[in-house]
Amino acid sequence: MTAPAAVTQAPDEPARGRAAPRGGPRRLPPGAALLLLASITVSLLAGSSAPTPLYATYQAAWGFTPITTTLVFGVYALAVLAGLLVLGKLSDHTGRRPVLLVALLVQAAAMVVFATAGGVPALLVARVVQGVATGAALGAIGAGMIDIDRPRGTLANAVAPGIGTATGALASGLVVQYLPAPTHLIYLALLGVFLLQAVGVWAMAETAGRKPGALATLVPEIRLPRAVRRPVLVATPVLFSAWALAGFYGALGPALVRDLVDSPSVVLGGLSLFVLAASAAVTVILLRRASARAVMFTGIGTLIGGVALTVAAVHAGAPVLFFVGTAIAGTGFGAGFQGGIRLVIPLTAQHESAGVLSLLYVVSYLGMGVPAVAAGYLVVHAGGLLETAEEYGTAVVVLAGLALFGLLRHPAGRGCATAAAGGRP
Repeated sequence: MTAPAAVTQAPDEPARGRAAPRGGPRRLPPGAALLLLASITVSLLAGSSAPTPLYATYQAAWGFTPITTTLVFGVYALAVLAGLLVLGKLSDHTGRRPVLLVALLVQAAAMVVFATAGGVPALLVARVVQGVATGAALGAIGAGMIDIDRPRGTLANAVAPGIGTATGALASGLVVQYLPAPTHLIYLALLGVFLLQAVGVWAMAETAGRKPGALATLVPEIRLPRAVRRPVLVATPVLFSAWALAGFYGALGPALVRDLVDSPSVVLGGLSLFVLAASAAVTVILLRRASARAVMFTGIGTLIGGVALTVAAVHAGAPVLFFVGTAIAGTGFGAGFQGGIRLVIPLTAQHESAGVLSLLYVVSYLGMGVPAVAAGYLVVHAGGLLETAEEYGTAVVVLAGLALFGLLRHPAGRGCATAAAGGRP
């Protein structure tokens, strides 16, 4: 599961206008290019969540433990981090198209490795290749959509990731449950999608000019423009806690659902991640006109309430209550991530946007990967799946509470949110 550059602009937010795409007269028109970039985000995140319902199938075939499941998930998150840190700012110097073309071709190669995997090592290789390509592409896609049309691009940026994650998990579950060759077909379908999208990128106009210094960007560094340092400090705990929840659902959600409903259904196994991501996507649309500060508070409140309800449902063995809590927590995930990003991105210059987005993704993927791997260890060596789920949920609630405390107490909180929302408190 990956995420998104959830940057939704309020109506009175100062826009920088549309960047005039560069390219020949036969290039895709801006509207089609924007749709293409949004579709790439959808397919990338669908690809990242597609293995989730298959973990039980792999586990039964290859005999590994939940630690291995979370390791496969965590390796993907670390690979995304590597792609972000090394390649995240490259498109600010080379242009968006070259980065996206290479990333899509590498994604296609990862699908081939998935489809032919015969054991855990191949699965790990596929996840690493997939993660690096996704990390390289995320900043370029997000910045490219903003280049083309900031109001429409920011909305597409925010909605597409949730749609991709949700559809990937559910479609994979349906393929595994009802179609032949379950560990091959979903990846071959994604392979075709990535290759078609690469053709589309080839026909797309460039939206960012070339500038020197591309090689220097390959040296990982944590650097933020001065104007966004305080907003990032405010947003960081929200992003981390929201993605820690997403990491748990992506790695152990299917196993938890199967235990709660006492059913081996693969579709049910992917349903928890679908509900979480779909709820997040709907929330982004509903709150797109709210101020960044209001979105942040909504995200933190519903994240705490939703996770607390899911913890209670796990303790009581109540699957219906669990899915209700998951939907509420998904609202918190979508709003918390959107609000956190919206504190930052409107304050960046065009040539800084891909780099800043990449660094915010670093925070998000650390939250998604590290706690999930720790949870896998606890499942095997501590109290088991249900007890670990309760402990994990409690930790997410505590993190979200700290985020609320920071938003209320940090002197930059109100000012940054107001700036990001175009002056709306």
